[in-house]
Amino acid sequence: MGRYRIRVATGAWLFSGSHNSVQLWLVGACGEAELQLQLRPARGQEEEFDRDVPKDLGPLQFVKLRKHHSLVDDAWFCDLITVQGPGACEEAAFPCYRWVQGQGVLSLPEGTARLAGDNALDVFQKHRENELKERQELYCWDTWKEGLPLTIAAGCQDDLPPNMRFHEDKRLDFEWALKAGALEMVLKRVYTLLSSWNRPEDFDQIFWGQKSALAEKVHQCWRDDELFGYQFLNGANPMLLRRSTSLPRRLVLPPGLEALGAQLERELQNGSLFEADFILLDGIPANVIRGEKQYLAAPLVLLRMTPNGKLLPVVIQIQPPSPSTPTPQLFLPSDPPFAWLLAKVWVRNADFQLHQLQYHLLNTHLVAEVIAVATMRCLPGLHPVFKLLIPHIRYTMEINTRARSQLISEGGIFDKAVSTGGGGHVQLLRRAMAQLTYRSLCPPDDLADRGLLGIPSALYAHDALRLWGITARYVEGIVHLFYHRDDIVRGDPELQAWCREITEVGLCQAQDRGFPISFQSRKQLCHFLTMCVFTCTAQHGAINQGQLDWYAWVPNAPCTMRMPPPTTKEDVTMTTVMGSLPDVRQACLQMTITWHLGRRQPDMVPLGHHKEKYFSSPKAKAVLNQFQTDLESLEREITARNEQLDLPYDYLKPSHIENSVTI
Repeated sequence: MGRYRIRVATGAWLFSGSHNSVQLWLVGACGEAELQLQLRPARGQEEEFDRDVPKDLGPLQFVKLRKHHSLVDDAWFCDLITVQGPGACEEAAFPCYRWVQGQGVLSLPEGTARLAGDNALDVFQKHRENELKERQELYCWDTWKEGLPLTIAAGCQDDLPPNMRFHEDKRLDFEWALKAGALEMVLKRVYTLLSSWNRPEDFDQIFWGQKSALAEKVHQCWRDDELFGYQFLNGANPMLLRRSTSLPRRLVLPPGLEALGAQLERELQNGSLFEADFILLDGIPANVIRGEKQYLAAPLVLLRMTPNGKLLPVVIQIQPPSPSTPTPQLFLPSDPPFAWLLAKVWVRNADFQLHQLQYHLLNTHLVAEVIAVATMRCLPGLHPVFKLLIPHIRYTMEINTRARSQLISEGGIFDKAVSTGGGGHVQLLRRAMAQLTYRSLCPPDDLADRGLLGIPSALYAHDALRLWGITARYVEGIVHLFYHRDDIVRGDPELQAWCREITEVGLCQAQDRGFPISFQSRKQLCHFLTMCVFTCTAQHGAINQGQLDWYAWVPNAPCTMRMPPPTTKEDVTMTTVMGSLPDVRQACLQMTITWHLGRRQPDMVPLGHHKEKYFSSPKAKAVLNQFQTDLESLEREITARNEQLDLPYDYLKPSHIENSVTI
């Protein structure tokens, strides 16, 4: 006879406990025993039991559990079950971290990470095969729009598998924030009903409520060329700027601008000329909002970097050359103030579109969803890569499903307020998908390709590279525990199926854009996994958090433009500027949504600090602890640097980065 000590931990979320009773069995290599206890799990509690078992079960392999109910199926969120066997046996952990529903028997394998075995009689092998079969029926692919990454098959959040849903605390906060935002919009509309709306300062009438210190700085300095240039390096969208290697072909200098041409050549030779080209927007149809036509442009801006690291605009071309306009108007800092201001506003509007659709929605949200669905379909819970990735896909399927049904859907927020809404946003996403390369998702490659390495004032670039390196060491530490040689990587059928599922299925045959269809070495696997973790955490943090700071003051990044781009400079007046910027309704909606999406989430889990214990081995736990130590060191480094800056860059502070795409 042996005595076993069993601890059962229940989740801390609202409604995690259950009034139903739970039955438990222990399964070992030498036998199985039903435990004579009727557990009624309570939210946030760990309950402990000692039970005598008449025979030696041998090494524990599974805990089986069944939840009984009579009238109401009261779901239970089980965190973790641990069992201490007789004598000096080590405590065995059985991770669950999922909802237990219905009356079926759920088998939890002992939590030591294992690769797939060759022995068909291996009980763990049978378990992982059955688990994947069930998951592949539950997690199905769907096509939201042709030419875009596949998504989880769910028309709304209620169609999602229960374990991919928001916990109740998150759901209540999310829906409360939407209601609070809607109320604030109504109040602002009422407040401005009888007010004038003739100059940018009139936006002050709605610039109240939730805003940040940096948003106030933007409010004060949005007209300044220095702040305009700064945003390309460290603003909400630091992904478009690149160092010029030649003058852009689309830049046509008319007679009389020879001095400008000479200046650009000098900057080019000095390596101090940079460009942001929004050509992806050329030809995208603009929205019609409440019967009023909106407008889009595809600007080009050239900037020079001063010796002290400031990036200043030199020339703006609002539209590319066309048969009807072979030499488009060029706008210069020396132009009449309203003309130059309006040219910059057109650039900021274009940046809003590419930021939200290409770099935010596609490159983080949709890529993260592909990783999440492929992981659930191809990697069983015992696989070390599943244990590595599962903390980084929390809530991603639900937030994306909500976006498709509320934000970018027909009649959604984009259709109501954004110039690419009404279908243009889908065309833009398809164009961006064609440019989505593997290198573009890996900062060491992307920043090198854009010529942005080694620039002291490029704070996003610096912090992204540091975080990539820290994440890469973490991933390598885990991978090397389980893959001792390259041939073990090549011989892992589950891992190779996961790779193909991402590249060939989820990303729609993306191997021609550099994505792998197999892993041939540990190094290749580590690089790909680093990209996955970085995309779901740091990159999303860098792209998402800036919305509240840079978009709350609407003239700095207008969601839409209501007049066509200017073709002359002399006719641009304050009336032209205000007639181009969003109206009160559109501006209020922009402020509300950017607050909702850019605010810190109340149940935010910082990067690397998930509480779930998916790995049970001391070596794997040590790797995670070192990851946390490295992140804390970077946190101190960034804090010290920011104290010396007029504009601190916080988006890649580890404590500000969420562990997954949740908003």
